[in-house]
Amino acid sequence: MGLADCFSSDKVMRILNKVSTKSVEDHYNPYNMFVWPESLPAEQFWMPPELMTIHGTPAATTLTTAQQMELSKWESINFYSLNIHGIRELLVEVCRRIHTSSFGPPSEFFHHFIEEENSHLWIFAQFCLRYGGKIYPERRMPPIGKGDPAVEQFMIFAKILIFEEIVDYFNMRMAGDESLHPLVREINRVHHHDESRHIACSRELVEALYGNMKQCVKPEELAKVEDYLRQYIVSCVESLYNPSAYQDANLPLNAYQLRRDVLGDASRKTAHQAMLKRTVSFFHSRGIFATDAVMA
Repeated sequence: MGLADCFSSDKVMRILNKVSTKSVEDHYNPYNMFVWPESLPAEQFWMPPELMTIHGTPAATTLTTAQQMELSKWESINFYSLNIHGIRELLVEVCRRIHTSSFGPPSEFFHHFIEEENSHLWIFAQFCLRYGGKIYPERRMPPIGKGDPAVEQFMIFAKILIFEEIVDYFNMRMAGDESLHPLVREINRVHHHDESRHIACSRELVEALYGNMKQCVKPEELAKVEDYLRQYIVSCVESLYNPSAYQDANLPLNAYQLRRDVLGDASRKTAHQAMLKRTVSFFHSRGIFATDAVMA
């Protein structure tokens, strides 16, 4: 069975077609959709305290409310910067495959995916540059080595799905938090609305690509794939802990020591488990992960 054939099942095509139709119905113009105020209030959280990297740690008790609000600004800028880098990478990979012989069936969905992700890229960049004056630089783990094409294709779309699911965890909570500025809620609402479609399709593509990969590689190679994806998950989570954000918030703490302290705090492990539960459960239920253990 060729790669294109694995996308052609009735279930996969039904979801791809449904999502493509919904994208047309929900189409919007990002350039005139939002009201961008001159500035956002400094005396307001830009991200819910429970989503911040210091939440539940001793460091949170040492900071004043004003300091925590300032940190929420820069952790927000870091979060949207991570979105920018993640979207740029996935756009490159999807553009490389649209209307190729192997990816013919999902190409209609890819068109909508590319348009919507490009809109997200512009929105997040606007937020970072208007209210932070910067986009934090990218920190990447080593790319996937060139090898079996079936492995490479699967890994790319698995990484896209992991990235989408982690981001959506934040989007859902910020979209519904009425303590946040209306612009912050609206940006996260729009992104969640689009990502819910993308995640539905990405899960189908990942499952199909995994079935195709299993026919091509040995069990020990599958174990290496799982190990890489688990490392990627850890990398995504740890990128939320940006010492540059701690420095920009002018905290009375050493930024790098703070990162080490909060990353090592037991309460953060609980937060990570909540953040990743849905994602890891999916990979485990499809046999991609051998266990449903989240991370240490």
